[in-house]
Amino acid sequence: MGDPNGFLEHGSRELPVRRPVPLRLLDWKEVYEDFPKDTLQRQASRCMDCGIPFCHNGCPLGNLIPEWNDLVYKGNWESAIERLHATNNFPEFTGRLCPAPCEASCVLGINQDPVTIKQVEVEIIDKAFDEGWVTPIRASRPTGKKVAVVGSGPAGLAAAQQLTRAGHSVTVFEREDRIGGLLRYGIPEFKMEKRHIDRRLAQMEAEGTVFRTSVNVGVDVTADQLRDEFDAVVLANGSTIGRDLPIPGRELDGIHQAMEFLPLANRVQLGDDITDADGMPPINAKGKKVVIIGGGDTGADCLGTSHRQGAETVHQFEIMPKPPETRAESTPWPTYPLMYRVSSAHEEGGERVFSVSTEEFVGENGHVTGLKAYEVEMVDGRFEKVEGSDFQLDADLVLFAMGFVGPAREGLLTDLGLEFTDRGNVARGEKFETNVDGVFVAGDAGRGQSLIVWAIAEGRSAAAAVDEYLEQSTALPAPILPTTVAQR
Repeated sequence: MGDPNGFLEHGSRELPVRRPVPLRLLDWKEVYEDFPKDTLQRQASRCMDCGIPFCHNGCPLGNLIPEWNDLVYKGNWESAIERLHATNNFPEFTGRLCPAPCEASCVLGINQDPVTIKQVEVEIIDKAFDEGWVTPIRASRPTGKKVAVVGSGPAGLAAAQQLTRAGHSVTVFEREDRIGGLLRYGIPEFKMEKRHIDRRLAQMEAEGTVFRTSVNVGVDVTADQLRDEFDAVVLANGSTIGRDLPIPGRELDGIHQAMEFLPLANRVQLGDDITDADGMPPINAKGKKVVIIGGGDTGADCLGTSHRQGAETVHQFEIMPKPPETRAESTPWPTYPLMYRVSSAHEEGGERVFSVSTEEFVGENGHVTGLKAYEVEMVDGRFEKVEGSDFQLDADLVLFAMGFVGPAREGLLTDLGLEFTDRGNVARGEKFETNVDGVFVAGDAGRGQSLIVWAIAEGRSAAAAVDEYLEQSTALPAPILPTTVAQR
């Protein structure tokens, strides 16, 4: 520990300042100002180098957090990125998008604000790219084995990079026209600019990973062709079926899933010619009364996107009650705390409405014009209507951000003859293997909707399992123990 008194002398937690709301609503750039390196080093010195670092337990990747905190404090940035890359293929993604369960389990967080672990992480990788320290890592020898990875989100990319470095010939199939999956088309630019994906893909291509876009595996390439051409297959196609709300009026125009709305906004920022005369994509919030059903991160992404498109009003509905301002007693340290959080999108406007349930959509001429809803309360673990709380709200754009219920089965998954869990995910065994020999699954397709840090961890672990399957042994690290994923 470089500064044993750091957590005492620098007791306050400091984070980058967000750009002023009126300014950042004029563009789609990331919302944070630059963070001074000397301030970051002071924050890194707050790490206590605990005898039992619970932050390791909070991170599915097992990131070596005290080590790279200490290295940053001492100014040894090049060694810091080596330690960070030892457990995490893509800290530029997790450092921007992960909700940081590591910070929730920081020992300092028992009675002070936790260490700014996530900010230290992203500063390490950004400096590493700026300094040219992120270079291709090529395999020492080719194995002659071929692996297909279906899906190019964080799980697929992590598996692909690990397997390529192990010497296998890896091809990543993506049905969209660009690589990145949810990172590319589901995460708004103001949360993560897509240049971060592109520079990492350049490294992976230089290492030998092959990317094939606009290929719908199961249609353009059949399941039989996939198995004939490749020695192993990793399914990392995500949990893509959005949870629906089948209530009266659902058939009206103007009601969409978040993943119908968000990708179009991202495509505009990527330069795709899909806009109308006002520069708006086919589904947009300009001048509209928007209601977002779902109070999580995806709902916040819809909120920030609606602001930038010029929505007239935005309401975000959440069926759960408003969380407490501080850690709830039901989620004590070191668990991830249930508490009220304000994202950058929430700062920008809109109204958050808690403890509310929608019962009907109303419309005119086939288009939604509003919805009927009522307040709810929790009684014996169930939501009960609060009598007399009915209300109606105008809305001409409704967005569902209620999560995902599993991967699409039609086509590839059914053609492969895969088994599924009771929750609709691809069933898998102790080493990420499915019931079909040589076919493995990683990320949300097998785990269910989860965090980016879990996706990367599962991609790394599945890669180790595939390498062992092909070579009878592996030197690839597997951050997730087999018992944490067994489902079959």
